[in-house]
Amino acid sequence: MPASARARRYAEAAYSVANDSGEIDTWVSSLEELARVLRMPSARNVFLSPVVPAAQKTASLAHLLPTAPQLLRNFLGILVDRGRLAEVPGIAEALRERVNQERGVVIADVTTAVPLEPEMERLVAERLAAYLHRDPDKVTIRARVDPTIIGGVVARIGDRLIDDSIRGRLTRLRRTLATGTSR
Repeated sequence: MPASARARRYAEAAYSVANDSGEIDTWVSSLEELARVLRMPSARNVFLSPVVPAAQKTASLAHLLPTAPQLLRNFLGILVDRGRLAEVPGIAEALRERVNQERGVVIADVTTAVPLEPEMERLVAERLAAYLHRDPDKVTIRARVDPTIIGGVVARIGDRLIDDSIRGRLTRLRRTLATGTSR
C-alpha cells in the first residue's frame, strides 16, 4: 500500500535529519521495526488509543527501541504528540524508498509459482539488473509466491511489468489465436 502524502512529508523530514546526523540506516531499521510492531493488533490498541497518555506511549517507545538515536526519539515524540503514530508504517516505507532512490537501488517485486531458492533469487536479480542496465547489487528482490502463474516469473519494477509466466504466455497465445494476428 503506497504511503500517504502526510507519511511522505514526515519521511522527507526524517530523511533530512537522519542524513544530516549520519544515522540513516539506524533510522530506517528502527522505523521498520516499529512499523512491524504497529501492525500487531494488540500494539495498535495501545499506541493508537486516545485513552493511553502520550507520556506512557513515549516511554513504551523508548523501551521498545532502546538503541534508537535521541533525534529519532524526539521525532517519535512529535508523532505521539500529534497523534500520528498510525503513520509510522507509511513513513518507514517512504523513508526506505527515499534512501533506495538516493542510493540507486531498485526494488523488484518478483512473483513465482514456487518459492525461490537463494541461488535462483540471485540469478533473477542478475537478469533484472542486466535488463535495467544496473549493477546487480543495486537490485533488491521482494519475492512473492502465486501458484496461479503456473511457472516462470512476473516482475514489477516501478511501473514496468515483465511477465514471463506460463499463464502470461498462454494468455498472449490465446489472444493471438483469437485475433488471427501474430506478434
